[in-house]
Amino acid sequence: MENIIKEKTFNFALRIVKLYKYLQDKLEYVLSKQLLRSGTSIGAMVREAEHAESKQDFVHKMAIAQKEANDTDYWLELLYKSDFLTEAMCKSIIEDFHEIQKIISSIILTTKTKLKANIKMKEQVTLSQLYHFLNSPFTIHHSPLVFVPLV
Repeated sequence: MENIIKEKTFNFALRIVKLYKYLQDKLEYVLSKQLLRSGTSIGAMVREAEHAESKQDFVHKMAIAQKEANDTDYWLELLYKSDFLTEAMCKSIIEDFHEIQKIISSIILTTKTKLKANIKMKEQVTLSQLYHFLNSPFTIHHSPLVFVPLV
């Protein structure tokens, strides 16, 4: 199964590296270095998220990728407004960038929604167990709940 966001962020990082080289030829060193760092970090964080330790860790790593994407947007706009990039150059890379940004946002939202649904389901099972316990004859060996009398 192919991983679209992994592929798109890698290809985007390649475009950023090429843009960095172009900007170096134009003797722009500071902004291009910032763009290189943030633009390539998006894909790196997506790769890290693939091996997250939990769903919460996955969301956290994808959120960092989203923050790096926001930084990249800033540096691209600044390079365009300071006349280092033409409108055509900027438009092409921004289109790819916005697509990546939408996918990352969707992944985060979907994962958070699933996490909340899992928590609600666990709460319902717990409440269901409590209801069953309170409405059934008291037997310790049949109930997963422990009865502690109040003194």
